[in-house]
Amino acid sequence: MGTDYATLKKGGFMKQKQKDHFSLRLSVVGGQVTAEQLVAITEVAKKYGRGYIHLTSRQGVEIPYIKLEDIDAVKDALAEGGVTPGVCGPRVRTITACQGSAVCPNGCIETEDLAKELNERYFGKELPHKFKFGITGCQNNCLKAEENDLGIKGGVRVSWIEEKCINCGVCAKVCREGALQIKEGKISIEQEKCNYCGRCSFSCPTDAYETTPGYLVSFAGLFGNKISKGVEIVPFIEDKKVLFRICDAALKFFEENAKPSERFKFTIDRVGKEKLDEAIWEAYRQDN
Repeated sequence: MGTDYATLKKGGFMKQKQKDHFSLRLSVVGGQVTAEQLVAITEVAKKYGRGYIHLTSRQGVEIPYIKLEDIDAVKDALAEGGVTPGVCGPRVRTITACQGSAVCPNGCIETEDLAKELNERYFGKELPHKFKFGITGCQNNCLKAEENDLGIKGGVRVSWIEEKCINCGVCAKVCREGALQIKEGKISIEQEKCNYCGRCSFSCPTDAYETTPGYLVSFAGLFGNKISKGVEIVPFIEDKKVLFRICDAALKFFEENAKPSERFKFTIDRVGKEKLDEAIWEAYRQDN
């Protein structure tokens, strides 16, 4: 029997130009790799590759020059170090994420756990074409959420606590959207201008803002042969259950409406964005 390249690709082994050689894509969730995993990856790259690894543009790790005859041995060696192969082809790909509020002072949401939860729900799910999730912790948008089929951007909703305020005016100075106004010692927030960046609350020396973290979701981003910025449909989401319902709805819409080898963006263009809007709003408004 010949080599089943489709199955190998599904398991992360991508055929190289060199005959019977593969670049192995590893499973990385939210950009997090443990020291133990790094040791295992290093040893495999030395023994079965050419002593180096490739870091992809989507936080992936690949080991090039794996020989066909060594594939099973490579899988076993990686498994001992807690490393599993990734996926390629028409399915949900690596969940990318920045470090979020656990590390970054600008982070509005915890991104690592969210990436793990999305990975458990969707990673490797078979679809008409590839589907990419990206999570960024704040409006700085380090992960470029709108480039993804489904992008999640962290934010915080703020409300002023008058009794804690010392009227220093720092919050109004750091607001880049002009959403904060100080009149007669009182702060008013123009919600339609607020982009949920949280700069006002992060800069406040007396914690005079109550903050509620949440998510801004964009749909159908694309950054390849064709480029298209993802679009928002529903407003700021505070409940993670609602976020997951919306993710479920987006994947279901893609699965039911896309043609083989058609990206999410082009499915929407073909069937009509109003139909996606309807599906997403239904998920958003559904009772908990």
